[in-house]
Order: sequence, then structure tokens, then C-alpha cells
Amino acid sequence: MSNGSEQANTYHSYRVEGFTCANCAGKFERNVKEIEGVQDAKVNFGASKISVAGSVTIAQLEQAGAFESLKITTDEPASSRSAAATSNEAKEKPSFWQTYHLLLYSVLLIVLGYLSYGINGEQNLVTILLFLAATMISGAKLLKIGLQNLLRLDFDMRTLMTVAVIGGAIIGEWAEIAVVVILFAVSEALERYSMNRARQSIRQLMDIAPKEALIRRGNQEQMVAVEEIIIGDIMLVKPGQKIAMDGLVVQGQSAVNQAAITGESIPAAKGVGDEVFAGTLNGEGWIEVEITKHVEDTTIARIIHLVEEAQAERAPAQAFIDKFAKVYTPAIMLVAALVAVLPPLWLDGSWSTWVYQGLAVLVVGCPCALVISTPISIVSAIGNAAKQGVLIKGGIYLEEMGSVKAVAFDKTGTLTEGVPSVTDYEVLEEADADQLLAIIAALEHRSQHPLASAIVNKAHEEDVDDSAVKVEGFTAITGKGISGSVQGTTFYVGSPRLFTEELAIRLPQSLQQRIDELQQQGKTVMLAGMDNRVLALIAVADKLRSSSRKVLQELQALGIKQTVMLTGDAHSTAQYIGREAGVTNIEAELMPEEKLQRVKQLQERYGKVAMVGDGVNDAPALAASSVGIAMGGAGTDTALETADIALMADDLSKLPFTVKLSRKAMQIIKINIAFSIGIKLIALLLVIPGWLTLWIAITADIGATLAVSLNSMRLMRMKQ
Repeated sequence: MSNGSEQANTYHSYRVEGFTCANCAGKFERNVKEIEGVQDAKVNFGASKISVAGSVTIAQLEQAGAFESLKITTDEPASSRSAAATSNEAKEKPSFWQTYHLLLYSVLLIVLGYLSYGINGEQNLVTILLFLAATMISGAKLLKIGLQNLLRLDFDMRTLMTVAVIGGAIIGEWAEIAVVVILFAVSEALERYSMNRARQSIRQLMDIAPKEALIRRGNQEQMVAVEEIIIGDIMLVKPGQKIAMDGLVVQGQSAVNQAAITGESIPAAKGVGDEVFAGTLNGEGWIEVEITKHVEDTTIARIIHLVEEAQAERAPAQAFIDKFAKVYTPAIMLVAALVAVLPPLWLDGSWSTWVYQGLAVLVVGCPCALVISTPISIVSAIGNAAKQGVLIKGGIYLEEMGSVKAVAFDKTGTLTEGVPSVTDYEVLEEADADQLLAIIAALEHRSQHPLASAIVNKAHEEDVDDSAVKVEGFTAITGKGISGSVQGTTFYVGSPRLFTEELAIRLPQSLQQRIDELQQQGKTVMLAGMDNRVLALIAVADKLRSSSRKVLQELQALGIKQTVMLTGDAHSTAQYIGREAGVTNIEAELMPEEKLQRVKQLQERYGKVAMVGDGVNDAPALAASSVGIAMGGAGTDTALETADIALMADDLSKLPFTVKLSRKAMQIIKINIAFSIGIKLIALLLVIPGWLTLWIAITADIGATLAVSLNSMRLMRMKQ
């Protein structure tokens, strides 16, 4: 039983070439589901892919897509394609003439047909043959599929157009049916062009990483295709080169532009032990990198995969349109039949006049613009977000983000930097501050305490060299601090208790007040000194991110009603950080399950709630929220897997941009739907006085498709 279930849930992915519209993609999905041995199939129109559960051959898939002459290939990770394959793809890309030659022939024949019309008249055999040839050249595929659909009682756009063409031929409207067919072909070409432009952002991601890299194996250096590089190989990256694989720097240092991954153009400093990512651009330094991931597992490859999968995740608006179109198409056919038949039967109207009106209703009723109104918007928005360093894992999350009314934040690593650093260093007696800091850093170098690195980093920031300080007799005093001898003098670094309890030093009242003041700010206070006096005070804290306050102000300006900080930290620390950040509510000393409860309470009050966390200890709250947002940190696997949205640069300033992008996308989708339906209703009202013509019908249809496509593509240009 379990084996069968596992097999049913195992999906194999295939690339699809030749989709002309979203409607056709849906039909292909239905055809594949009917293949024997297939348990399920999911078409991803945005990424031109199909995922199939069960056993199926490429020949069977192509047979299912024969109505569109679809070409199927196995899905290979884009980032692992060889340079040769990429080159072949470029060579195989058809020219403008190869793509549109049939359309251009048809246009020429229509021009000749109208010349013959003017000279010989509409019913002349030469005129009819010219218009008929134009119709067959640009509409043969349309008519073939439409007739097949008609026999199966499968009503879609092509069925509508085929009935309109047949009716037009019966009543002798040769010129108009030729123009209707060619304009329908133009409409489909526009739709394909729009989707291809929207997919371009994904193609740009695919092309970022080089297809080969300079690898050192033994004493030899050689260019190796990325799919042949193995974990542990040493990759040599010259100044100005793009990095081909993920890995750790083992030699050299440089600044690396990580905009491709994080959306931030400011180069990040990289030295020994730092991680670098495929697709990023090396600066002026030479670095050697040990490969840590296969090409299909690199961060950029996983981002590409997740963005493609995101396009398949239908937003509620798109799901509504898909359902609406299934009812809408047969309804339009019924309306067209009634328009053609009722007036002649009941009102003694002219059959030729009202059949013509009915055909015009069929044409104007084509749901092209309606069906394409959402997918182009979703693909454009998700692709643009990915380029800006925001990974949105589905249309549903894009839509949800725009209606969020409350945002809950984790503290550590989200509102704060997540790394302790020295906030205060105060020398209490006449002493050389740098020399004393060098001694303190030399002692902390030998310590395993989590805060030791903050003090060592402080010394480096101040250009204080502690390497020359020789420490003898180093001792860790459990729970209180450390001690060590420098040039015969014993120094101590630790908590105030170390000095008051172990060394029995009475702290001056002013110093005790200063310690209390810093502790109320959520800082950890340490003292440094000798066995008889205190020389310096050091305060360490996890500092507030520089962007946190501004981000919270922007969110509140966008109408977010509640911003809540949920943390497991002590109340004093939480209150200080919360006030500094500017959140509207602070909840402290929470366990993970309590964070989950708080998120549910927010949902009961505000409806849509986003949770922003680090993707690890906030997993329950992230899962329960309407939208889980992870501070991704380039390459953080957990964040990529658990969150609905990942901020790849750990940059909170991307959050208001994501809200704005979501709202803009939903606004554009609503405008598209309203416009698509509105323009058709206006055209249909022209039936009442008998003014609707095939010309007006096709202009309304193609105009709506063009307007909707261009409106959707505006999302690709939206910047932070």
C-alpha cells in the first residue's frame, strides 16, 4: 500500500514548448490526466513545465499535446546545462520571419483580396479564393482544433472562433472571417510574447551563473563544466569573474557583488572561511574556493526551482478566473445562439443580419484577455521580486501579503542583528584605553564564552593588535569570568559578581548605577581590572538593525495596524529593543508554542497576519501565520524550505517593498478583470441596436488582450 502511495506522490517534471495560451495549458493538463498509468498531472504555465505522477512516456505526452503540436523534453536544472547546450539553444532560436511567416503571408493575401474586392466585387471567385487562402494559412490549426473540440462538445476559445468562421462562410462574409482569423492569430502571438517577457526574469536568473569554472586538481588547472565539478574541488576565481559554484573561500580575499542572490548591489567582503555563491561577481581580489555543493544544489539553482514552482501555485484570483472561464465560454455560445435565432423567429428579423450578430457575439466573447489577466501579473511580480532579493513561493502568498493587517516579528536576528557586539567601552581610571583593550582581547581570545568574540571584534574594529600580548596562567572562573597574567600582573574580565564576590571589591556607587542603567537597556555588562580595582566597563548587546525603525514606520504608513515583537528574551531586554524599534506591542519570555498562540490570537483579531522570523526556532509560528517570512540569509536552506517568503539578504527594508508589490499586483489583476469583462459587456450591448460587427468584436477582443498584457508587465519595472 505504502509503495503505491509513494509512487502516486512521486512527480516527474518535463519542459513544454509550444503553449499558446493559458486555456490550452489547462486542456493539455486534462489530456495528460486521462493517460492510462497517470495518477495526477500539474501544468505550470508560467514556467512552461508539467509535473506528472505515474508512468508516462514523452511520446504519450506529445500525443496529449498534439492539438498544440507541443514539444516535450525531460526537465533538466537550468543551472546545470552545459555551455554547449546553451549555445545550441541560442542557435535554435527562430528568427522573426520563421516565427511569423504564415501570419505575414496571410496579411499579403488579405491585401490582395481587398484589391480584388474593389475591382471584381466581394462574391467574385478570385476574391473569395484570396480571402479563403488567407483564412486557411493563418487559421488551419485553429479550425482543426476547433472542429475537434466541437465534436467533443469541449467549448473553449478555439471552439467559439471556429463556429464564427463556419457561420461567416455560410452567410458569405469572406473578408471579415479572414480578418477575424488573422487578428485572432495576432492576439495569440501577443499573448505568447507577453508571457515570454514575463518569463524573461526567470531566464535571466538561469543565465547568471557561468557554465564552467577553472578548477585545480592536483597540480593541474583546467576549465571544467559545472556538472562535472565535485564537492571538494578547488575553484580559482580571478578578479572581475563570475563565481560558478557555491563554496567556502580557502585562500585570498575580495569583495563580492551578491546582487544576483540578495538583491543588494553593495559588495560583501569575503575572506578565508566565508561562503560565496554561484552567479555572484568577484571584485578585485583573487580567491580560491572549495566547492561545497553540486550544481543542482547551489543557492541560485534552488532559487530558480522555487521561483518556477511558485508560478504554479495559483493565487485565489487566478483560481477564480479558471473556474469562471469554464462557465463563461458555454454561456457565451448560448447567448450567441439566442441572438442569432430569437429575433428572426419572434420579431421577423433578417436571418443573415442576426446570424451575423450572433457570430460577432461569439468573437467578442472570446475569454483571451480574461484568462491571461492573472498569470502574466503573477509571473511578472514573482520574477521581479526574485531579482530584488525577495523569494515569493507562490501566487497565493503574493496575494495574501497585500491583505496583511498585522505583522509579528521575532527579535533576535530579525529586528536585531543576531550577533552580539560591544556597545559601550568605558575606561574608569587613568590608563591607555587601547593597551587595556589589547590585554582584554588577548584574554578573551582564549575564552569559549559566547560574548568573547564580540570583544575580540571590537579590538579589530579599533585597529588594536592583541597578538603581541603574551598571556600566562589563563584560568576560566565558572559562571563569572576569566583571568590571566600579562607581564607578571594578573588581569580579570567577567561579570560584576566576579569582582564583588570573588575579589571582594566594593564598587563605587556611580559605577553600580551605570551597570544598572546598562542592564535595564538589555545589555550584558562585564568589568575588567586587577585584583584590587576595576579598570574598565564593557557592555555587550545584540544591536537593533539600522533599518528596523524605518521599516516599522513604513509598514505603519502602509496601513499595517499592529506590529508585535515576539521573543523568548527577558522583559527588560525586550522592552528596550521594542521601544527602540517602534513596535506597537511587545511580548517577552515566550516559548515557541506560546509564539504560535500569539499568532493565532492576532489572526482572530486582524484576519491576515504575517510572521517574520529566522526560519528555525520560529517554525511553528511561521507555519501558523497567513504568510511566513524568513530572514533568508543567502543560502540558508531552512529559510528557503520553511517560509512562504524569504528575504534573501536578511534585509528588512525589503518587507515594505513586498507589501507594495503585492498590493500593486492585486490592483492590476482587478483592473485587468474589470476591463476584460467591461469591454465585452459594452460590445455586447451594441447587439441591441444591431451595431455590433465582426470588426468591432475582434477589435474589442484583441484590444483587451493587448491592454491587459501591457498593464501586467508594468510589475516587472517596479523597484524598491
